Amino acid sequence: MFVAAMQWLNKQYDLWVAKRTPPEEIMSAHGGDTGNIDELRRRQLAEYETILQEWRGTLSTYIGDIGKLTAQYPLTDAERVYIAEVFGIMHVRADVFATLFSLTDLKVKQIRANEEKATFTLETADGRSADIPLVKVVRAWRPNEMGFFDKLGVYFDRAWEFLTAKPREANSEGGILVVIIGTLIMTMLMAVAVVPFGVITALYLREYARQGAIVSAVRIAVNNLAGVPSIVFGIFGLGFFCVIVGGSIDSLWYPELLPSPTFGGGGIMWASLTLALLTIPVVVVATEEALASVPSAQREASLGCGASKFQTIWKVVLPQSMPGILTGTILAMARGAGEVAPLMLVGAVKAAEDLPIDGTSPFVHLERKFMHLGFHVYDLGFQPPDTDKTKPLVFSTALVLLLLIGLLNIFAIRLRNRLRKKLQTSHV
Repeated sequence: MFVAAMQWLNKQYDLWVAKRTPPEEIMSAHGGDTGNIDELRRRQLAEYETILQEWRGTLSTYIGDIGKLTAQYPLTDAERVYIAEVFGIMHVRADVFATLFSLTDLKVKQIRANEEKATFTLETADGRSADIPLVKVVRAWRPNEMGFFDKLGVYFDRAWEFLTAKPREANSEGGILVVIIGTLIMTMLMAVAVVPFGVITALYLREYARQGAIVSAVRIAVNNLAGVPSIVFGIFGLGFFCVIVGGSIDSLWYPELLPSPTFGGGGIMWASLTLALLTIPVVVVATEEALASVPSAQREASLGCGASKFQTIWKVVLPQSMPGILTGTILAMARGAGEVAPLMLVGAVKAAEDLPIDGTSPFVHLERKFMHLGFHVYDLGFQPPDTDKTKPLVFSTALVLLLLIGLLNIFAIRLRNRLRKKLQTSHV
């Protein structure tokens, strides 16, 4: 009924107000449409609440079935015949999929039609009214009748929804659960990629390579990578990973899906590898410093006892340098989790329908796009449908991002301290 969700009045309007009286019976509704409910009573709301929960649960099940059907039968009948002829495998007829899809879609339409029957009348202060489906109401409460603990309960309820619900209304409503999950998965994949590569690089430079001009040049190049703007890594990831590597994978393994890209577009795997390149200098430098801190006498003692160089590194050097390696890992994860510019080019999106990890085989989908907390803050802050409405979400999402990075750091620091304590005990 309004263009914006919030209407702000200037201070000059206070001169026109003679008296303010908060009506106790007024009810505030939060959902797809906003306003004050005129003809909705407590008994009616309680009566429809159970029915609405059943509708929402059934609707979610059928929509999930449609997603599974689409994932199971993504090709046309002609494409399946081509695959069967080339690879000699059984194909599923398109009419079978069409029948299953139409039956499921019909059930969804029936549920949505029933939802439209339960409505309430929304009336504004200027006399305008509209019939709104009750299913669009997320929560309803009477603020003028609420005490301190009742209001506190509403605040906690909204905070819980913010952390556990999916975004809706162009990210201006709902929660950020899928955004948190996407950020965690991307950060873990980045750590899995950058730590082995960075540690192996540092081991070669410190333990195996002959020190000279070439090794010095490599160290300078690695250190200079830390000063390259992150958007440059994003452009490199887009050109190399998405276009060259991803395009080659699509040509070899998914030719039947072309020209629609599978790995040839942005995805969580390419985003993780791009940020791994971005954070490699942090891991390499920290690992080299940790390796250099191991006394040479311990290396010589191990070699003198008949151990090979590899055994010395594996049994003596790496365990003692592990706290320093974890320090580099902590710094790399903290930087990678907060980056936004590269992700805008290699996989982060405003809204992702499916998570990179779900219950559909093969369960881990590295080609899928994902949502990221940093990009979510950017989207809400600079591309909002309603600036005043999304401003609290910007600060809340930024706080969650900081807390998430802090929790990852605390976990890694505790692990590092535990290993350090264990190492000191073994020396005693």
